[in-house]
Amino acid sequence: MDWYDAVFELIDMRSFSNLWYWIALAVVWSTTSHWVLGVPYDMVLRARDHGGEAESDLRDMVRINTSRQLYIAQVSGLWLIALVSMLLTGLAILGFFYGVEFAQAVFLIALPMTFVGLLTVSTARGIVQHQSVGPDLHRRMLNHRRATQVIGMVSIFVTAMWGMYKNLDVGAFGP
Repeated sequence: MDWYDAVFELIDMRSFSNLWYWIALAVVWSTTSHWVLGVPYDMVLRARDHGGEAESDLRDMVRINTSRQLYIAQVSGLWLIALVSMLLTGLAILGFFYGVEFAQAVFLIALPMTFVGLLTVSTARGIVQHQSVGPDLHRRMLNHRRATQVIGMVSIFVTAMWGMYKNLDVGAFGP
């Protein structure tokens, strides 16, 4: 067995039967639900429970991150929409029309993350428009986190169902 075969035996290129894909999926959604608008969620809880300096720190972090998100959306939003649409379309065609399993796997992570990105911009816009502080800010951050978690749960469920289907399909009929 040469080096090339050893590497590809270790890193199975069939995504849905690969443990590393499922670990990466769990890390993506765990990280995404922990970082609410770029702010760690424990910071939101600490500000809600203790107030004072923790609340001031939260306000500053949210102000910096919402300004950044809205600036990016305003300056390059249309280009980002075009680029992401092109990439998602390419992945969908490669994955589901041509049957490239790796493209299916990336698509099943990228599409829901696109919804999280849109939700992030929407939440940032709402925080800035309503000048949210204190309990209103905490509520908006909590709602954003819950919505992200719902998107993540649906995404993981759909990905698991598709992955099981692909594994059973390949297992039954060969590669």
